[in-house]
Amino acid sequence: MTRTKSILTEAKQIERAVALIRLGARLQVLESETDLSYERLLRLYKEVSGKSPSKGQLPFSTDWFMTWQPNIHASLFLNIHEYLNKVSELDEIDSIIKAYQLYSEQTQAQGLEPLLSVTRAWRLVKFVDNGMVTMTRCSRCSGHFVTHPHEVAKHYVCGLCSPPARAGKGKAAGALHVH
Repeated sequence: MTRTKSILTEAKQIERAVALIRLGARLQVLESETDLSYERLLRLYKEVSGKSPSKGQLPFSTDWFMTWQPNIHASLFLNIHEYLNKVSELDEIDSIIKAYQLYSEQTQAQGLEPLLSVTRAWRLVKFVDNGMVTMTRCSRCSGHFVTHPHEVAKHYVCGLCSPPARAGKGKAAGALHVH
């Protein structure tokens, strides 16, 4: 029996790839999340973005997600993602796309640039799926934040409740005004 490609399935794959490209996803994400050939993705990427995709390795360390501001952004994204997973029946990549869109809207509504790229958000979900990071409840505010899986949950205090000494003082994009 020969397997024929469904035109509808292929259209859905292209639609996902276009959504990811528009959000700034790296080519490796598209390769991982679609069945489209590398050559086809490359042509699609150039057509949608008007440029060749970035080259180089994807971010692989969990450490970036643990630093103060990235942790707040990653935690916001992951809370949205987990909520969508509970209330909808989206495929994982579609829930990542939707959660990232909502995360971007929230940060921009606060006058901030999203610190988390869609590629890092995708990687974060993969880290959670593989048990490399988890969500831990803050003992002060009860919010859930991205942590290493072996964090002592009973006494965990998030970066919003206990920001570092210089937090929010810089003029860098994304600096928060903590009162």
